[in-house]
Amino acid sequence: MNLHFEELTGTDGARIGIASLDAEKSLNALSLPMIKALRVQLDAWANEPQIVCVLLRGNGAKAFCAGGEVRSLVEACRAHPGEVPPLAAQFFAAEYRLDFSLHTYPKPLICWGHGYVLGGGMGLLQGASIRIVTPSSRLAMPEISIGLYPDVGASWFLSRLPGKLGLFLGLTGAHMNARDAIDLDLADRFLLDEQQEALIEGLLQLNWQEQTPRQLNSLLKALQQQAVAKMPEAQWLPRRQRIDELLDVSDVGCAWKAISTLRDHSDLLLSRAARTLSEGSPLTAHLVWEQIIRARHMSLAQVFQMEYTLSLNCCRHPEFSEGVRARLIDKDQKPHWHWPDINNVPKAVVEAHFHKVWEGRHPLADLSEY
Repeated sequence: MNLHFEELTGTDGARIGIASLDAEKSLNALSLPMIKALRVQLDAWANEPQIVCVLLRGNGAKAFCAGGEVRSLVEACRAHPGEVPPLAAQFFAAEYRLDFSLHTYPKPLICWGHGYVLGGGMGLLQGASIRIVTPSSRLAMPEISIGLYPDVGASWFLSRLPGKLGLFLGLTGAHMNARDAIDLDLADRFLLDEQQEALIEGLLQLNWQEQTPRQLNSLLKALQQQAVAKMPEAQWLPRRQRIDELLDVSDVGCAWKAISTLRDHSDLLLSRAARTLSEGSPLTAHLVWEQIIRARHMSLAQVFQMEYTLSLNCCRHPEFSEGVRARLIDKDQKPHWHWPDINNVPKAVVEAHFHKVWEGRHPLADLSEY
């Protein structure tokens, strides 16, 4: 199952639930069975009075979670060209329900986001009530490289970043370090990688019957004070003005051109971001531009409903399968995009990605009832 669950009992008899992603070889990539099992366990803990707090973490030093397990998805897409594979409908519905349940979890939910926190991993981290990053954290939504788009609630959290930073991070898949995550309100606490056991021990010592929020805050604050000297330097907030000026444009074609001109820039961070975009999927860039505009005034439930529609449509088009082939399966790093020119992607194709591909009620319609 690639998951491990345990319960630890504290000094006052209260219990802490610990869920560990345990697929170290795949950097804890989320498969459909993992998503379903995690949801079942988290729901059970939510309804168990003795469980007072949940910790979500990933085993292995390299990653909390490097995204969804997309290879099997692409195999299903290839078997159903032009259609929505049943696996895709199941996978995205289960993943977005899990993410939504984290955002609305009734108990303190701590997510330990060390190492790579990419794609689906960001969906888990952003849903937690206490989002922890470490010196090793590398956060990103890198879907531009595989012909998908930033999903798992990214329409929500990217559209709410300062200025044009959300658009920039969605278009370029640029990595954020722990300081960036704190700066941009994509994390709440900075701790050292080796402080996880101290955190767990501290949680077990708390009196969960009285003044819990104050005690929990004091514990996290004390641990962070021991770690703060190791905080990396900010990368993206200091570049915000430059990025805002670059992306002060009227359409995605102009945005693509503005960023791509930085491919050989002396600023290596901007240069790397520009290269990632210019080698990425032009269709994805159109979807990023549109999703951020549309999501700005949406509720969280509406965001996941829109993303479900987008994801199923991505499975019907060739870019996603081709991107995964080039990056993850054959690894030739040379995707042959169906629309290689940003200016030649048909508007009708972009618009069609936002139209439902099922009969009747939206499969995630009930999220709006929360």
